[in-house]
Amino acid sequence: MLQKKLNDETGSLIALLKKYNQAYRRGKPLVSDNEYDNLLAKLKKLDPENKFLHQVEPEKFEQKKQVKHPSPMLSTEKAYTLDQLARFVVRVTKEAGEIGIQNLEYKVTPKLDGLAGRDDGVIFASRGNGEVGFEISSAFAKGVIPIGGRGLGPGEVVIQKSYFKEHLAVDFEHPRNMVVGIISSDKLNALALKALQAKAVHFVPYKELHCWTGSGEHLLQNIKTITTNLFSKTDYPVDGVVAEIIDEAVKKYMGATAHHYRWQIAVKSKGETAITRVEKVIWQVGRTGILTPVLEVVPVLLSGANIRRVTAHNAGLIKKKKIGVGAEIEIIRSGEVIPKLERVIKTVEDPVLPETCPACDSSLNWENDFLKCPNHECFAQIEQRLSHFFKILGNIDWFGIKTVKKLVASGYNSLKKIYSLKENDFVNLGFGPVQSKNLAQALSTSKTAIVEDWRFLAAFGIPDLGKGDSRKLLSHYKLEKITQITAKQINKIYGFGNITSHSIAAGLQQEKSIINHMLAMNFNLERTVLQSELNNLDNNLAGKRIVLTGKMEQGSRAAMKSDARKLGLLVQNTVNSKTDFLVTGDKAGTTKLSKAEKLGIQIISEARYMELTKNVGADKDP
Repeated sequence: MLQKKLNDETGSLIALLKKYNQAYRRGKPLVSDNEYDNLLAKLKKLDPENKFLHQVEPEKFEQKKQVKHPSPMLSTEKAYTLDQLARFVVRVTKEAGEIGIQNLEYKVTPKLDGLAGRDDGVIFASRGNGEVGFEISSAFAKGVIPIGGRGLGPGEVVIQKSYFKEHLAVDFEHPRNMVVGIISSDKLNALALKALQAKAVHFVPYKELHCWTGSGEHLLQNIKTITTNLFSKTDYPVDGVVAEIIDEAVKKYMGATAHHYRWQIAVKSKGETAITRVEKVIWQVGRTGILTPVLEVVPVLLSGANIRRVTAHNAGLIKKKKIGVGAEIEIIRSGEVIPKLERVIKTVEDPVLPETCPACDSSLNWENDFLKCPNHECFAQIEQRLSHFFKILGNIDWFGIKTVKKLVASGYNSLKKIYSLKENDFVNLGFGPVQSKNLAQALSTSKTAIVEDWRFLAAFGIPDLGKGDSRKLLSHYKLEKITQITAKQINKIYGFGNITSHSIAAGLQQEKSIINHMLAMNFNLERTVLQSELNNLDNNLAGKRIVLTGKMEQGSRAAMKSDARKLGLLVQNTVNSKTDFLVTGDKAGTTKLSKAEKLGIQIISEARYMELTKNVGADKDP
């Protein structure tokens, strides 16, 4: 009964979110941003791995083509206190020191509050779910102004704050609502047309923003002043600043998690707090069997949103802090998005902890602070694992959690079984004729559409093996050999510890059969270049750092960057003292050219670069 209630509540919530999102994209929002964010937070507590949540900013532009980003447009780690920012600076300093780099310089830019997208000069795509966006190049034909010109990479579509305040504030709750309506609608209303005619709607590449540069010490000492100055120079909606390291070698070394780049952090003000009372504790089962407690609380207004659910992280916290029905807690809404437990004001005498899994009734085990269902065949775990596969694979639609649950309930509880289904099978399972056709086509497309091998591996949901570590692992071992490697071999790779190495090795063995089965289905995999192949490259460009600027004749810069990495080149986005060559195309960026000349960096044309890369192994100098 509890599971059915949760399923019904989740379904109703998603339907409501979709309704609000559609209205929002039309430029006629039905609720405030805060209220919408609160509903998203509620869905996350109910179903943390729901497909709707794992789009960076859930959006779907009807009649627009999907576009895969050449590299993920990740979220940004956030700091709400000076201590959190200081820990970031300490971490950067430590890791930079590990590769012998000191005297670090940071860049701080305003954090725009608009519609994120990426412009490669030919295609302009929305951020979408971070992996796949939608082609929205028509925005420029409508009158959106590309600040600095086309092809300058990621940025955000925003409306000038001064124009919005004077002409639109009465009609729209937030500037972003207006922007999304302009991008998504084929037929624009009068207000949108006036804003475009006034040239007030811009696509602002991040690299074109006003910035502050300086040392980590100065950053920490002057963050408030830096923020105030940047805000005063920015005539766009902002919700904080972004601090990042400039040195490309440090960026490459620090890398990224599946969620954010580790060399970058958003600095925001700490959210508001409120006191409420726990009315109920709900336990959710994840794909690895871990149970997550969610607190249903007496509704409380926080940062303009009505909060009803708060995560309590893990069972150990419930036990240690004595949280249960009747407990009084203080919650915080940091960044005005997701409410979190801040502290417990009044405890309960005996917090109730489950002894059996709420999904399959198996006896639970303690693993450190976590309660875990040991039953690998628990239907809740199976649902979450299958949903995880389709979500991470990233090239398949239609297989959301509702569809997955219906399939599991019908006995199709493995990837092997699901990928055997045909259109008629879906019809026989109770899916509509159109949906059945879409589901069968989606399965076929997922095998033929190109997908990175590291994404394919990460999709199996092996504990401690996310997207970043999958990429790292496959830079040392081919995918076909991955289930044969030992914990000892994994532990020898930089970045893998002893405990995680054993966990990954055990997980690979457990999933060996299904991994090999799925490999045999001949998915169209883009292979990660092995480190050994890079080390053995016989050319005078391997290890050199390059920056590409301007429009290239050979194709998109994204494709050229991919080819360059295969040759062992280190591709940077900005020019710095470590850069070896600046490769210039048509309408090369004057800022990059000027900086390269100032630093004495060799500037070569696209034609010369192509000549050099065609003759790898020859003893030539640029």
